[in-house]
Formats: sequence, structure tokens, C-alpha cells
Amino acid sequence: MPDDLCPLCNGTQIDLYAVSEDIEYFTSADKYRFLRCDACDVLFVSPMLHDRLSNIYPANYYSFKPNTGGLVQQAKEVFDRRMFRAVLSQIPGQTLRVLDVGGGTGWLLNSVKMSDPRPMATQVVDIDPAAKDAAERAGHRYFLGPIEKFDSGEKFDLILMLNLIEHVRRPDEILSRARGLLSRDGLLLIKTPNFDALDALIFRHRSWGGYHTPRHFVLFNRDSFTRVAEAQGLEVVSFAYTQGAPFWTVSVLNELRLMGLVDISRERPSIYHPLVPLFQGLFAGFDFVRRPFAKLSQMFFALKANPS
Repeated sequence: MPDDLCPLCNGTQIDLYAVSEDIEYFTSADKYRFLRCDACDVLFVSPMLHDRLSNIYPANYYSFKPNTGGLVQQAKEVFDRRMFRAVLSQIPGQTLRVLDVGGGTGWLLNSVKMSDPRPMATQVVDIDPAAKDAAERAGHRYFLGPIEKFDSGEKFDLILMLNLIEHVRRPDEILSRARGLLSRDGLLLIKTPNFDALDALIFRHRSWGGYHTPRHFVLFNRDSFTRVAEAQGLEVVSFAYTQGAPFWTVSVLNELRLMGLVDISRERPSIYHPLVPLFQGLFAGFDFVRRPFAKLSQMFFALKANPS
């Protein structure tokens, strides 16, 4: 598919939305265009380097590294467990099967199991061979490969796709695949960026952190994601905006880099800068205050299969 056609509808009603570069890992000095499909109301990156994943995901990419156990990470784990308890309370059954797509070493599945005693079978699907041993040591089954090639006769009561759908070339096909893996009462939990947010507008033309250039392929807002999900036979059970402190932090650190005040480079990506915990705490608090009335830059969707 040509890079200037919408990956969802193959349409040509396309406008240039922004030009961005890799301000986090500096995998190249290239500039990338984010194009907006008028019909689908989504953003997509051009060129879309789906065949060069090893280039755009360097060895020091944050999800390839073990959790540090710092205060920010500990706080996140507390909130994750609270969120999983609330989600799992909606799913009936004495035992549950849980699938994490893009789950790496299974650290989120660990939180799931700590949140509720019922998840007995936990499955990771991921393309990172280095994560397999750690996931299996933690008691999770591991499939090495994309979700499209995951052939399972099982149905899952909870499927996690957290910060995943924006990284794939065809989000609609991934959602359709997930629907086919859901049990009758199962839930699909999606977390994905929202390009209709304050920080996204402020840094629109300044390589907004939510672009995660060039690793985010397709970006949504609330309405456009809902339409795509419904077209794949999924129904939105609940929705919430959530804090986008990581995007604020990357964006602000880049501004400080451009002013010569901080050192960020390929060898020292922004995620590892010592100011990150401070900025993430500050911006998480800022978004928490705005949450009751603002469209924040990350979205949570809980979806179920539409029986019709």
C-alpha cells in the first residue's frame, strides 16, 4: 500500500497534519510526515517503516529494559493493580484466561495475577525473543510472533493491548483478530494515544511525544477509534481519558534540548534522563486535576464482542 493512502480505508482524502522526527532515540535524522485521513479522522505516519522494526526499535528501547523499581514505577504498579481489579470484577467465572499482546516478559500479567486469584492461564504474544525465558519463568505461556499468527483454540476472558494498537500497520485487522479470541463475557482492554489533547495541540508541529516518531504508525481520537472498533464487531463497554505525562515529558525535554539545556542523544535517550521522574510526576498531577473536564492524551477503552 502506498505510504500516502490511508491504511484503514485506502482513501486519498489526505491532508498533511505535521512533520516530526525521532526526538527520543534518534534512530535516524529523517523527518516523517503525519497525514490525516479526512474520512477516518486518524493520523498515520509516512513513511511507515513496518519492515524496518529492528532499526526503529533500538536495543536500549524502554520496553526491552527491566523495570527499575523506582518510585514512579512502584506508583504505576499500584495504579495498574487497582485498574485490573476493577476490570476483572466485571468478568464472571471461577477461573480466567488472560492474554497480553505485546506483553514482553509478562510484567503486566504479573500485576493481573496479583489483582485477582482467578487468572490461572496467562499467555504472552510478543515479537521479542529475549523476553521468552523471563515470561516463562514467571509462569506465563509465550508465543513468539505477531498476533496474526497466534493460532489458539482457546478463548480469553481478558485481552490486554496496552500501548500496542498504535504500533501496528493495520489496527482494524488486529482488533478483528482480538474479537475472535474473546470469550462470550470477555473484555478487550485498549490503551492508546489521543491526538485531540492539549499537549498534542501545543506540540503539534514540534515532534509531540505522542507521535513517538517513527514507532507510532496510526493514531486515533475517541470517536475515530470507536468507529473502527465497532466496524470490527466490538462494542465499547467503558471509556476514560488518562494522564499523558510521558508525552508531556518527552515534548518538554525536547524543547530543553533545543535550547541547549539538557543532553539527549542516541546514546542517552530521553526516557533515561534524570529529569524524567520529576517531569512525569508533575505532568501526571497536572492531568489528574484536568481529568474531570479535559481530553487527556491517553485513552482507555474496555470492549466486548458484539454478538450481533
